[in-house]
Amino acid sequence: MSKKEEQEVKIQFLTKITDWVMWWIGSIPSLIIHSIIFLTAFLLPVFGVVEVDKMLLVLTTVLSLEAIYLAIFIQMSVNRSQEHIDDIREDIEEIQDDIEEISEDIEEISEDIEEISVDIDDIQEDIEDIAEDEDEEDHNERARNVMLKSNVSSNKSDIRAMREVIASLQKQLEELKKEEEK
Repeated sequence: MSKKEEQEVKIQFLTKITDWVMWWIGSIPSLIIHSIIFLTAFLLPVFGVVEVDKMLLVLTTVLSLEAIYLAIFIQMSVNRSQEHIDDIREDIEEIQDDIEEISEDIEEISEDIEEISVDIDDIQEDIEDIAEDEDEEDHNERARNVMLKSNVSSNKSDIRAMREVIASLQKQLEELKKEEEK
């Protein structure tokens, strides 16, 4: 294991310890234990075990040290929280960029579908014109024309379905944008 990996392991271990300490300090058992310690400290002079001055000196020193360590642990927690917030902020920015790209792609697809629809309408009109002009042709030619028309109709149905899918995607994008704004 390299020195960098060893440092990572040590840092993770210390982070777990500080997380546990912060959890414990904010728990009910910690409140109870601190209350018992303070009560005991103030009762010692009452029963003549220790002088009031010595008890106050020790208690003040212990509380000062505890406050220093708590401040350090709290700052470590705040720093980690800020790192998480920064990571989340970056993720949100990436998602917004992705949404903008998807929106642009959908607009391009929508424009392409409109162009295809116009082309299909033109082709269908041409086929109908040809069919009218060539009424006297044999049945095979008419059958081909019918098949072409059926393909055009099928393509139109497919395009309509794609339009519906695109409209649905656009609604979803708008909803995502609204959610991000909130």
